Amino acid sequence: MISFSNVFKRYPGEMDALQDINIEISTGELVFVTGPSGAGKSTLLKLISAIEKPTSGSIIFENLNLAELKNKDMPFLRRKFGMIFQDHKLLYDRNCFENVVLPLEINDINPTDSARRVRAALNKVGLLNKEKVSPISLSGGEQQRLAIARAIVSRPSILIADEPTGNLDSKTSLEIMGLFETIHKNGNTIILVTHEEDIAKYAHRIVRLKDGLVENDQSNKDIRELKIVGSI
Repeated sequence: MISFSNVFKRYPGEMDALQDINIEISTGELVFVTGPSGAGKSTLLKLISAIEKPTSGSIIFENLNLAELKNKDMPFLRRKFGMIFQDHKLLYDRNCFENVVLPLEINDINPTDSARRVRAALNKVGLLNKEKVSPISLSGGEQQRLAIARAIVSRPSILIADEPTGNLDSKTSLEIMGLFETIHKNGNTIILVTHEEDIAKYAHRIVRLKDGLVENDQSNKDIRELKIVGSI
């Protein structure tokens, strides 16, 4: 589904944020991107979602080279992605329903269908009874659930999450990861950046970055088997 070939990303006046990245992410994978601060994790997500373009190399998604994507093709691409951020990026002057419906309004979905889809998304994240509530009155975990509802309401094929549990306590983090796991079982591809090792059990595959390079790329099954062998 997504293929990186010899991808470099350099910001002006800085060293390469990413160096010679060669990875493929298949449809339906649940991939965690891990690594220390400054490893290039968030940069990788920005390239996948075409928020930024690589300095060199190619990124192929559905026969499109994102490195050469034209502005007129951006709306088509953005419909394929649902974005979730650590700081939620909710609009506090709108209630929960109005926050979730926004992507559908942008895409000119008719109001009747929009309302049905918004309520289905809110129900999926356990917030159906709070559709008229202001997001500012929600807990941190509920705000992240609302952000997830907004990301899935457009029925994207890929969810991209940047440190979605970074501001949450451990119990709430595990609840949010359980929600991601449920969404993944419905067929979504999920690419999630995290530095939290305790939620790595949810990943099917872990790509670890360090200093802009892929340090390791393993299935979680392989990692667990290595730990078991190492403990014998």
